[in-house]
Amino acid sequence: MPRPEIQDASEVPTFVPLEPPRIRYIVARREDVWFIEFNGEEFGPYNSDREAALFAIDAAYKLGETGQQTHVVVMDESGNAVPAWTFGADQYPPGI
Repeated sequence: MPRPEIQDASEVPTFVPLEPPRIRYIVARREDVWFIEFNGEEFGPYNSDREAALFAIDAAYKLGETGQQTHVVVMDESGNAVPAWTFGADQYPPGI
């Protein structure tokens, strides 16, 4: 199938702006306790995923206030990163 031709090149954007990568806080479980992984460091332990997520969200919010794009993910039992909170998209304080 031939590619469609653009009739008016003035309507084509010269570039597509990319969103800067978000700084990620990862909440993960190890044995019976939870940790926050951030910037190559580990913080904790916390007694529950909720407690760790609240601390991570608080830290992500404070960093977000400085102009950084941040978000928090929680690792589920299968090892998948589940989004928990994103600066600028979710309310603060969170309603967890």
